Parts: sequence; C-alpha cells; structure tokens
Amino acid sequence: MEGIAIGLSNNSKEILKRLKKTEFVKEIYIAGSSKEDGKKNELIQVQKPKEILLKKWQEIDLIIFIGSIAASIRIINSFLTSKDQDPGVIVIDNKCSKIVPLIGLHQSNTQNIACQIANLFGGEIIETNNSNNQSFLNLDAFGNQWGWQRFGNIKDWSKLVIKQANNEKIFCKQSSGNSLWKNSESGEIINQINEKEIVKPDATFHVSIFENHETSWHPPVLWIGIGCERNTSKDLIANSLNNFFESRNLSQKSIAGFATIDIKNNEKGILELVKEKNLPIKFFSKEDLSKMIVPNPSNVVQNEIGTPSVAEASCLIAAGEESKLLEEKRIFKNESGAVTIAVAESKNQYNPTHGEIHIIGSGPGDISFLTNNARKALSRCTVWIGYKMYLDLIKPIKRNDQVLIESKLTEEKERCSKAIKLAEEGIKVALISSGESGFYGMAGLLLELLQKIKKEFRPYFEVHPGISSVQLAAAISGAPLMNDFCSVSLSDKLTPWSLIEKRIEGALLGDFVIALFNPQSIERNWQLKSIIDICLKSRHSDTPVLIARQVGRDNQTKKFFTLNTIPFKEIDMLSIIIIGNSQTTLVDEIFLTPRGYLQN
Repeated sequence: MEGIAIGLSNNSKEILKRLKKTEFVKEIYIAGSSKEDGKKNELIQVQKPKEILLKKWQEIDLIIFIGSIAASIRIINSFLTSKDQDPGVIVIDNKCSKIVPLIGLHQSNTQNIACQIANLFGGEIIETNNSNNQSFLNLDAFGNQWGWQRFGNIKDWSKLVIKQANNEKIFCKQSSGNSLWKNSESGEIINQINEKEIVKPDATFHVSIFENHETSWHPPVLWIGIGCERNTSKDLIANSLNNFFESRNLSQKSIAGFATIDIKNNEKGILELVKEKNLPIKFFSKEDLSKMIVPNPSNVVQNEIGTPSVAEASCLIAAGEESKLLEEKRIFKNESGAVTIAVAESKNQYNPTHGEIHIIGSGPGDISFLTNNARKALSRCTVWIGYKMYLDLIKPIKRNDQVLIESKLTEEKERCSKAIKLAEEGIKVALISSGESGFYGMAGLLLELLQKIKKEFRPYFEVHPGISSVQLAAAISGAPLMNDFCSVSLSDKLTPWSLIEKRIEGALLGDFVIALFNPQSIERNWQLKSIIDICLKSRHSDTPVLIARQVGRDNQTKKFFTLNTIPFKEIDMLSIIIIGNSQTTLVDEIFLTPRGYLQN
C-alpha cells in the first residue's frame, strides 16, 4: 500500500502522526504557503497539496485528507480520470470523529480501509454507497478479499454494479476457488448457476480459471510444472507459457506458482520468470517426482536426471491432494533452448503472501472491552474463526460480506489449522480467543503450527492484545494486582500436576499474589482444594480471596472470601480466583495489594 496523508491545517498534526504509524500511510504533509514549501515540521513535510499530487498521483494507491470535504474535492478535481485508475480518497475531520470514504470505494479498497481507520481511532465512518446501504456484495472488488484477481473491462463490471443497485438479479457461475463467500449475508443474495445452466451474459460474473468471459474473478489454483534444458532463456520460457495459456484459454491471473526439480534451483531463466511474476516456486527431488504416476513419462528424462517426469510430476505434487493434471506437457524449442510445460489444477487456492492471520483477544465478554486495535483487525479480515460463544459476543460489529466459521470448545487445533489453510489461500483471517489470546488462548498454538511452515511460504500474522478476564476481575474488585503477581492454570490436561504444584509453591515462596485460571470442572474436582491446602501452609487463613465469575458478561458476580472459607461447590471453569499475598487487604470491599507509595 502506497498512501499519503495531507493535513489541510495545523490542527491536523497529531492525526497525521497517528496515521503515519499505520500501514496505510508512508508520507505525511501539511498544506503550506509558497514561503513554507519544502520545510519540515518533524516528520511532516510542508507543501502545497496540488504540488504534492502532481508528483504523487500516478504512483499512490491512497490519499487521506484531514480537513474539509469541500476543500479536498477542489484539490483532487482536476486530477480525476476514471475509477479504475484513480487512487482511493478518504477525508477525516480534525477530531477524527468522522471518516468519509470519498473515491475508490471498490477498486482501491477505500471502504475497508476507512472502516479500519474508524475502528482504530474510535471514529464514525460515513458511507453513502448502495453496497453498504443495501448489504450488497461489492461485485467488482469483493474477490480481492478472497485472494483472487479481477479480469474484464471496468465498464462491464460497472454495468453489473448498476443492475445490482437497481435490484435486478445478479448471477454467478463458479467453477474453481474458495466458495466460502457464498455463506456471507451479502453473498447469499447472488444467484448461483450450476455448470449446465444457461448464463445471462449481461448479469453474470464468473469465478474460474478461464479467460473467455467479460467479467471474471480468477482464483490462484494453477500450478505450472517446468522442465528445461540448461541455460534456456527466460524469454523462451515466458513466451512458451504465454502461448500455452492462450491456446488453452487459461488465465495467468490464476497461476498459484511454479514447480520443478531441485537441480533447477539455480536455473537463471526459470528464476528470472518467477521473480518477474512475483510468484512462489517449489523444488522437488527426483525421488519424490519418481513416485508420481503421469500420462507421459520419458525414458530420455529418466536416463538423464533419474526421474521419468519433471513438468507433469512437479505440478501435480505442488497442487496437492485431489489435484488434477489440467494440461499435459508440451515441449517448446528454439535456438535458445527447450522448455517443457504442464499445468495442474489444485483443489485449494494458494496465495500466502496475500493472506494474513490476525490472532485477536476479544476481551472477557461485553463488546465494550474489545480494543480499537482489535476492532481494526476484525474489520480488515474477511473470515472470523472461533468458538461459537465468543463469536456471538462480537457478532454485532460484523459486516454482511464477512463470514463466520464456528467451532466447538475443544477444537483448538482444528481452528488454528483452518486459519492457516485459509491464509495460505490468500484470505485475511481473524482467529478469535476470549480475553487475551496470549494467556491460555489461541496465540501459542497458532504460532507453534506456523513455525512448522518454511518462512518464505508463511502467511503474515499479527497478535492483537486483548483485555484478560483476570484484569477485569481485578478492576471490579479494587487493585489486587498492584504489586508482583502471577497466574497459574489448574488444568492438568496439558501441564503435569506435579509441575503446577511446583509453580504454586514457588509463587508462595516469592509472596506473589496468585491468580488461578481454570480452577475447577466436573472432571477436575479435587485439584483446587489441594492447591488451597498448599496455600494454607504458607499464608494466613484470613488471607483475602476474590472469586469472580462470568466477568464482563450479563451475569457477572464477585464475592470475597478468605483462604479458609472458600466455597468450593460454587466454583467452576467460568470462575477466576485471586489470592492475596501477605500485604493484601480487604477493607469495605476494596481488594488491594499496596505498592508501597505511602511508605515513601
């Protein structure tokens, strides 16, 4: 994303600095007089807006103005050409309370970016387009969210958008790529066409690998297997690929990547083509290639490099399980070498550099505890994955084009694996934990699985901190965590009980305030009593204890006890227990561990 932000007055400096910290803005400017041109105020350049746009208009994707909408329109008016070429434009007021996506709502992803900025800054997004007002799918832009590339004249796409705005029926014929989009409220409005049904040319878009339709989205599902003579030129390989695809009516926008034998990992022509197209390449050993059954094995290739197939075998391995050889190998030759090309179609998309995983702590319950940073990440993501109860809590802020994938409480590994798979397909995914995802949540497991993927094939990930239930439990009771504290989970499903006991003993020795997670369940009904007995050996029986249950939710409760009066029968997995240290007090229901300020 190449974006700039321009403040139309000196009052916008602080907002400009905040925008500079986001991924949307690379340079920030203050509109200045001719005497101030070129001067700098810290990181903020001072220059006339029209002079900035004369230099930047052709190379940027996004412009954010801070100030008047009318002034912003007058500045950009002479630069506007067509909506498929102009950068997106967003206008924000000086208090960052109103965010208005002005230009490029579809093509430049401006609408989604404006939504992310609104969530991050706590402002209100002002939208006026039909897609938002009527829960329509952004036909000419939504495929970007699913890792696809668009094909077709912008005028043909505009006709579809106009038909949709007029409440005419819109049809889709999908033959490849991820179809989860159909599960969104916006996607359900689109009429699905089966393979044998007649297509309405003026009201139908396609999701396919073919290039003979006026309006198509192309999912990255094609793997190109390549074999070549040593030192074959890049031009021959590229021209051969072009001829191959044109003759088969295939779109190069659907290429997921390239594959070949590992002895070609320094083949200049192949590497140059891969770099030019900015696509991944996978290398396979002759042993792995030899295991593949292909329609056109070659004795010549077998004798020369030890496997009967390179192009066909490598593209099939790269495409994965349930793939099919879409096009058998063809050989292209000229005086600069020879190249063999085959194409396999994968069941799954592959576009990991476009995909993202955002691990989000949704807070302890009520949606008001969701941080602005988490809201921004949620608005960025197309798919939300999580335990159903957690998703239900944040569902009110979901857009109609976003998809929820619900799962059961014990399916943590399945959730993480699904998130990784979708991100590898080029989709931005939110993986939801309650509370803070790094406290007994999904972050650790997700990152363990990501570590098993080679760095060059690993999708982008980011962990977004959340408010933990223990933080809220402490807040509603006073300030019991003011001094050193620790948290211990009493669940011994993943941690040996003997180790849990050692951690408790260490915390008691260090006089830590102790927070207990997962204190008791129907199956684990003796561990908590055992831990309290250990505590009573080191701490006074009247040490204050908080038992908070369902914090952040409608039936939230807090009760105070002492170590020797804890009601074990009232405690379950929805409870948080905080045990005070030797200094902790409970006065008039103010639960407090002094920091020591009054002694100084």
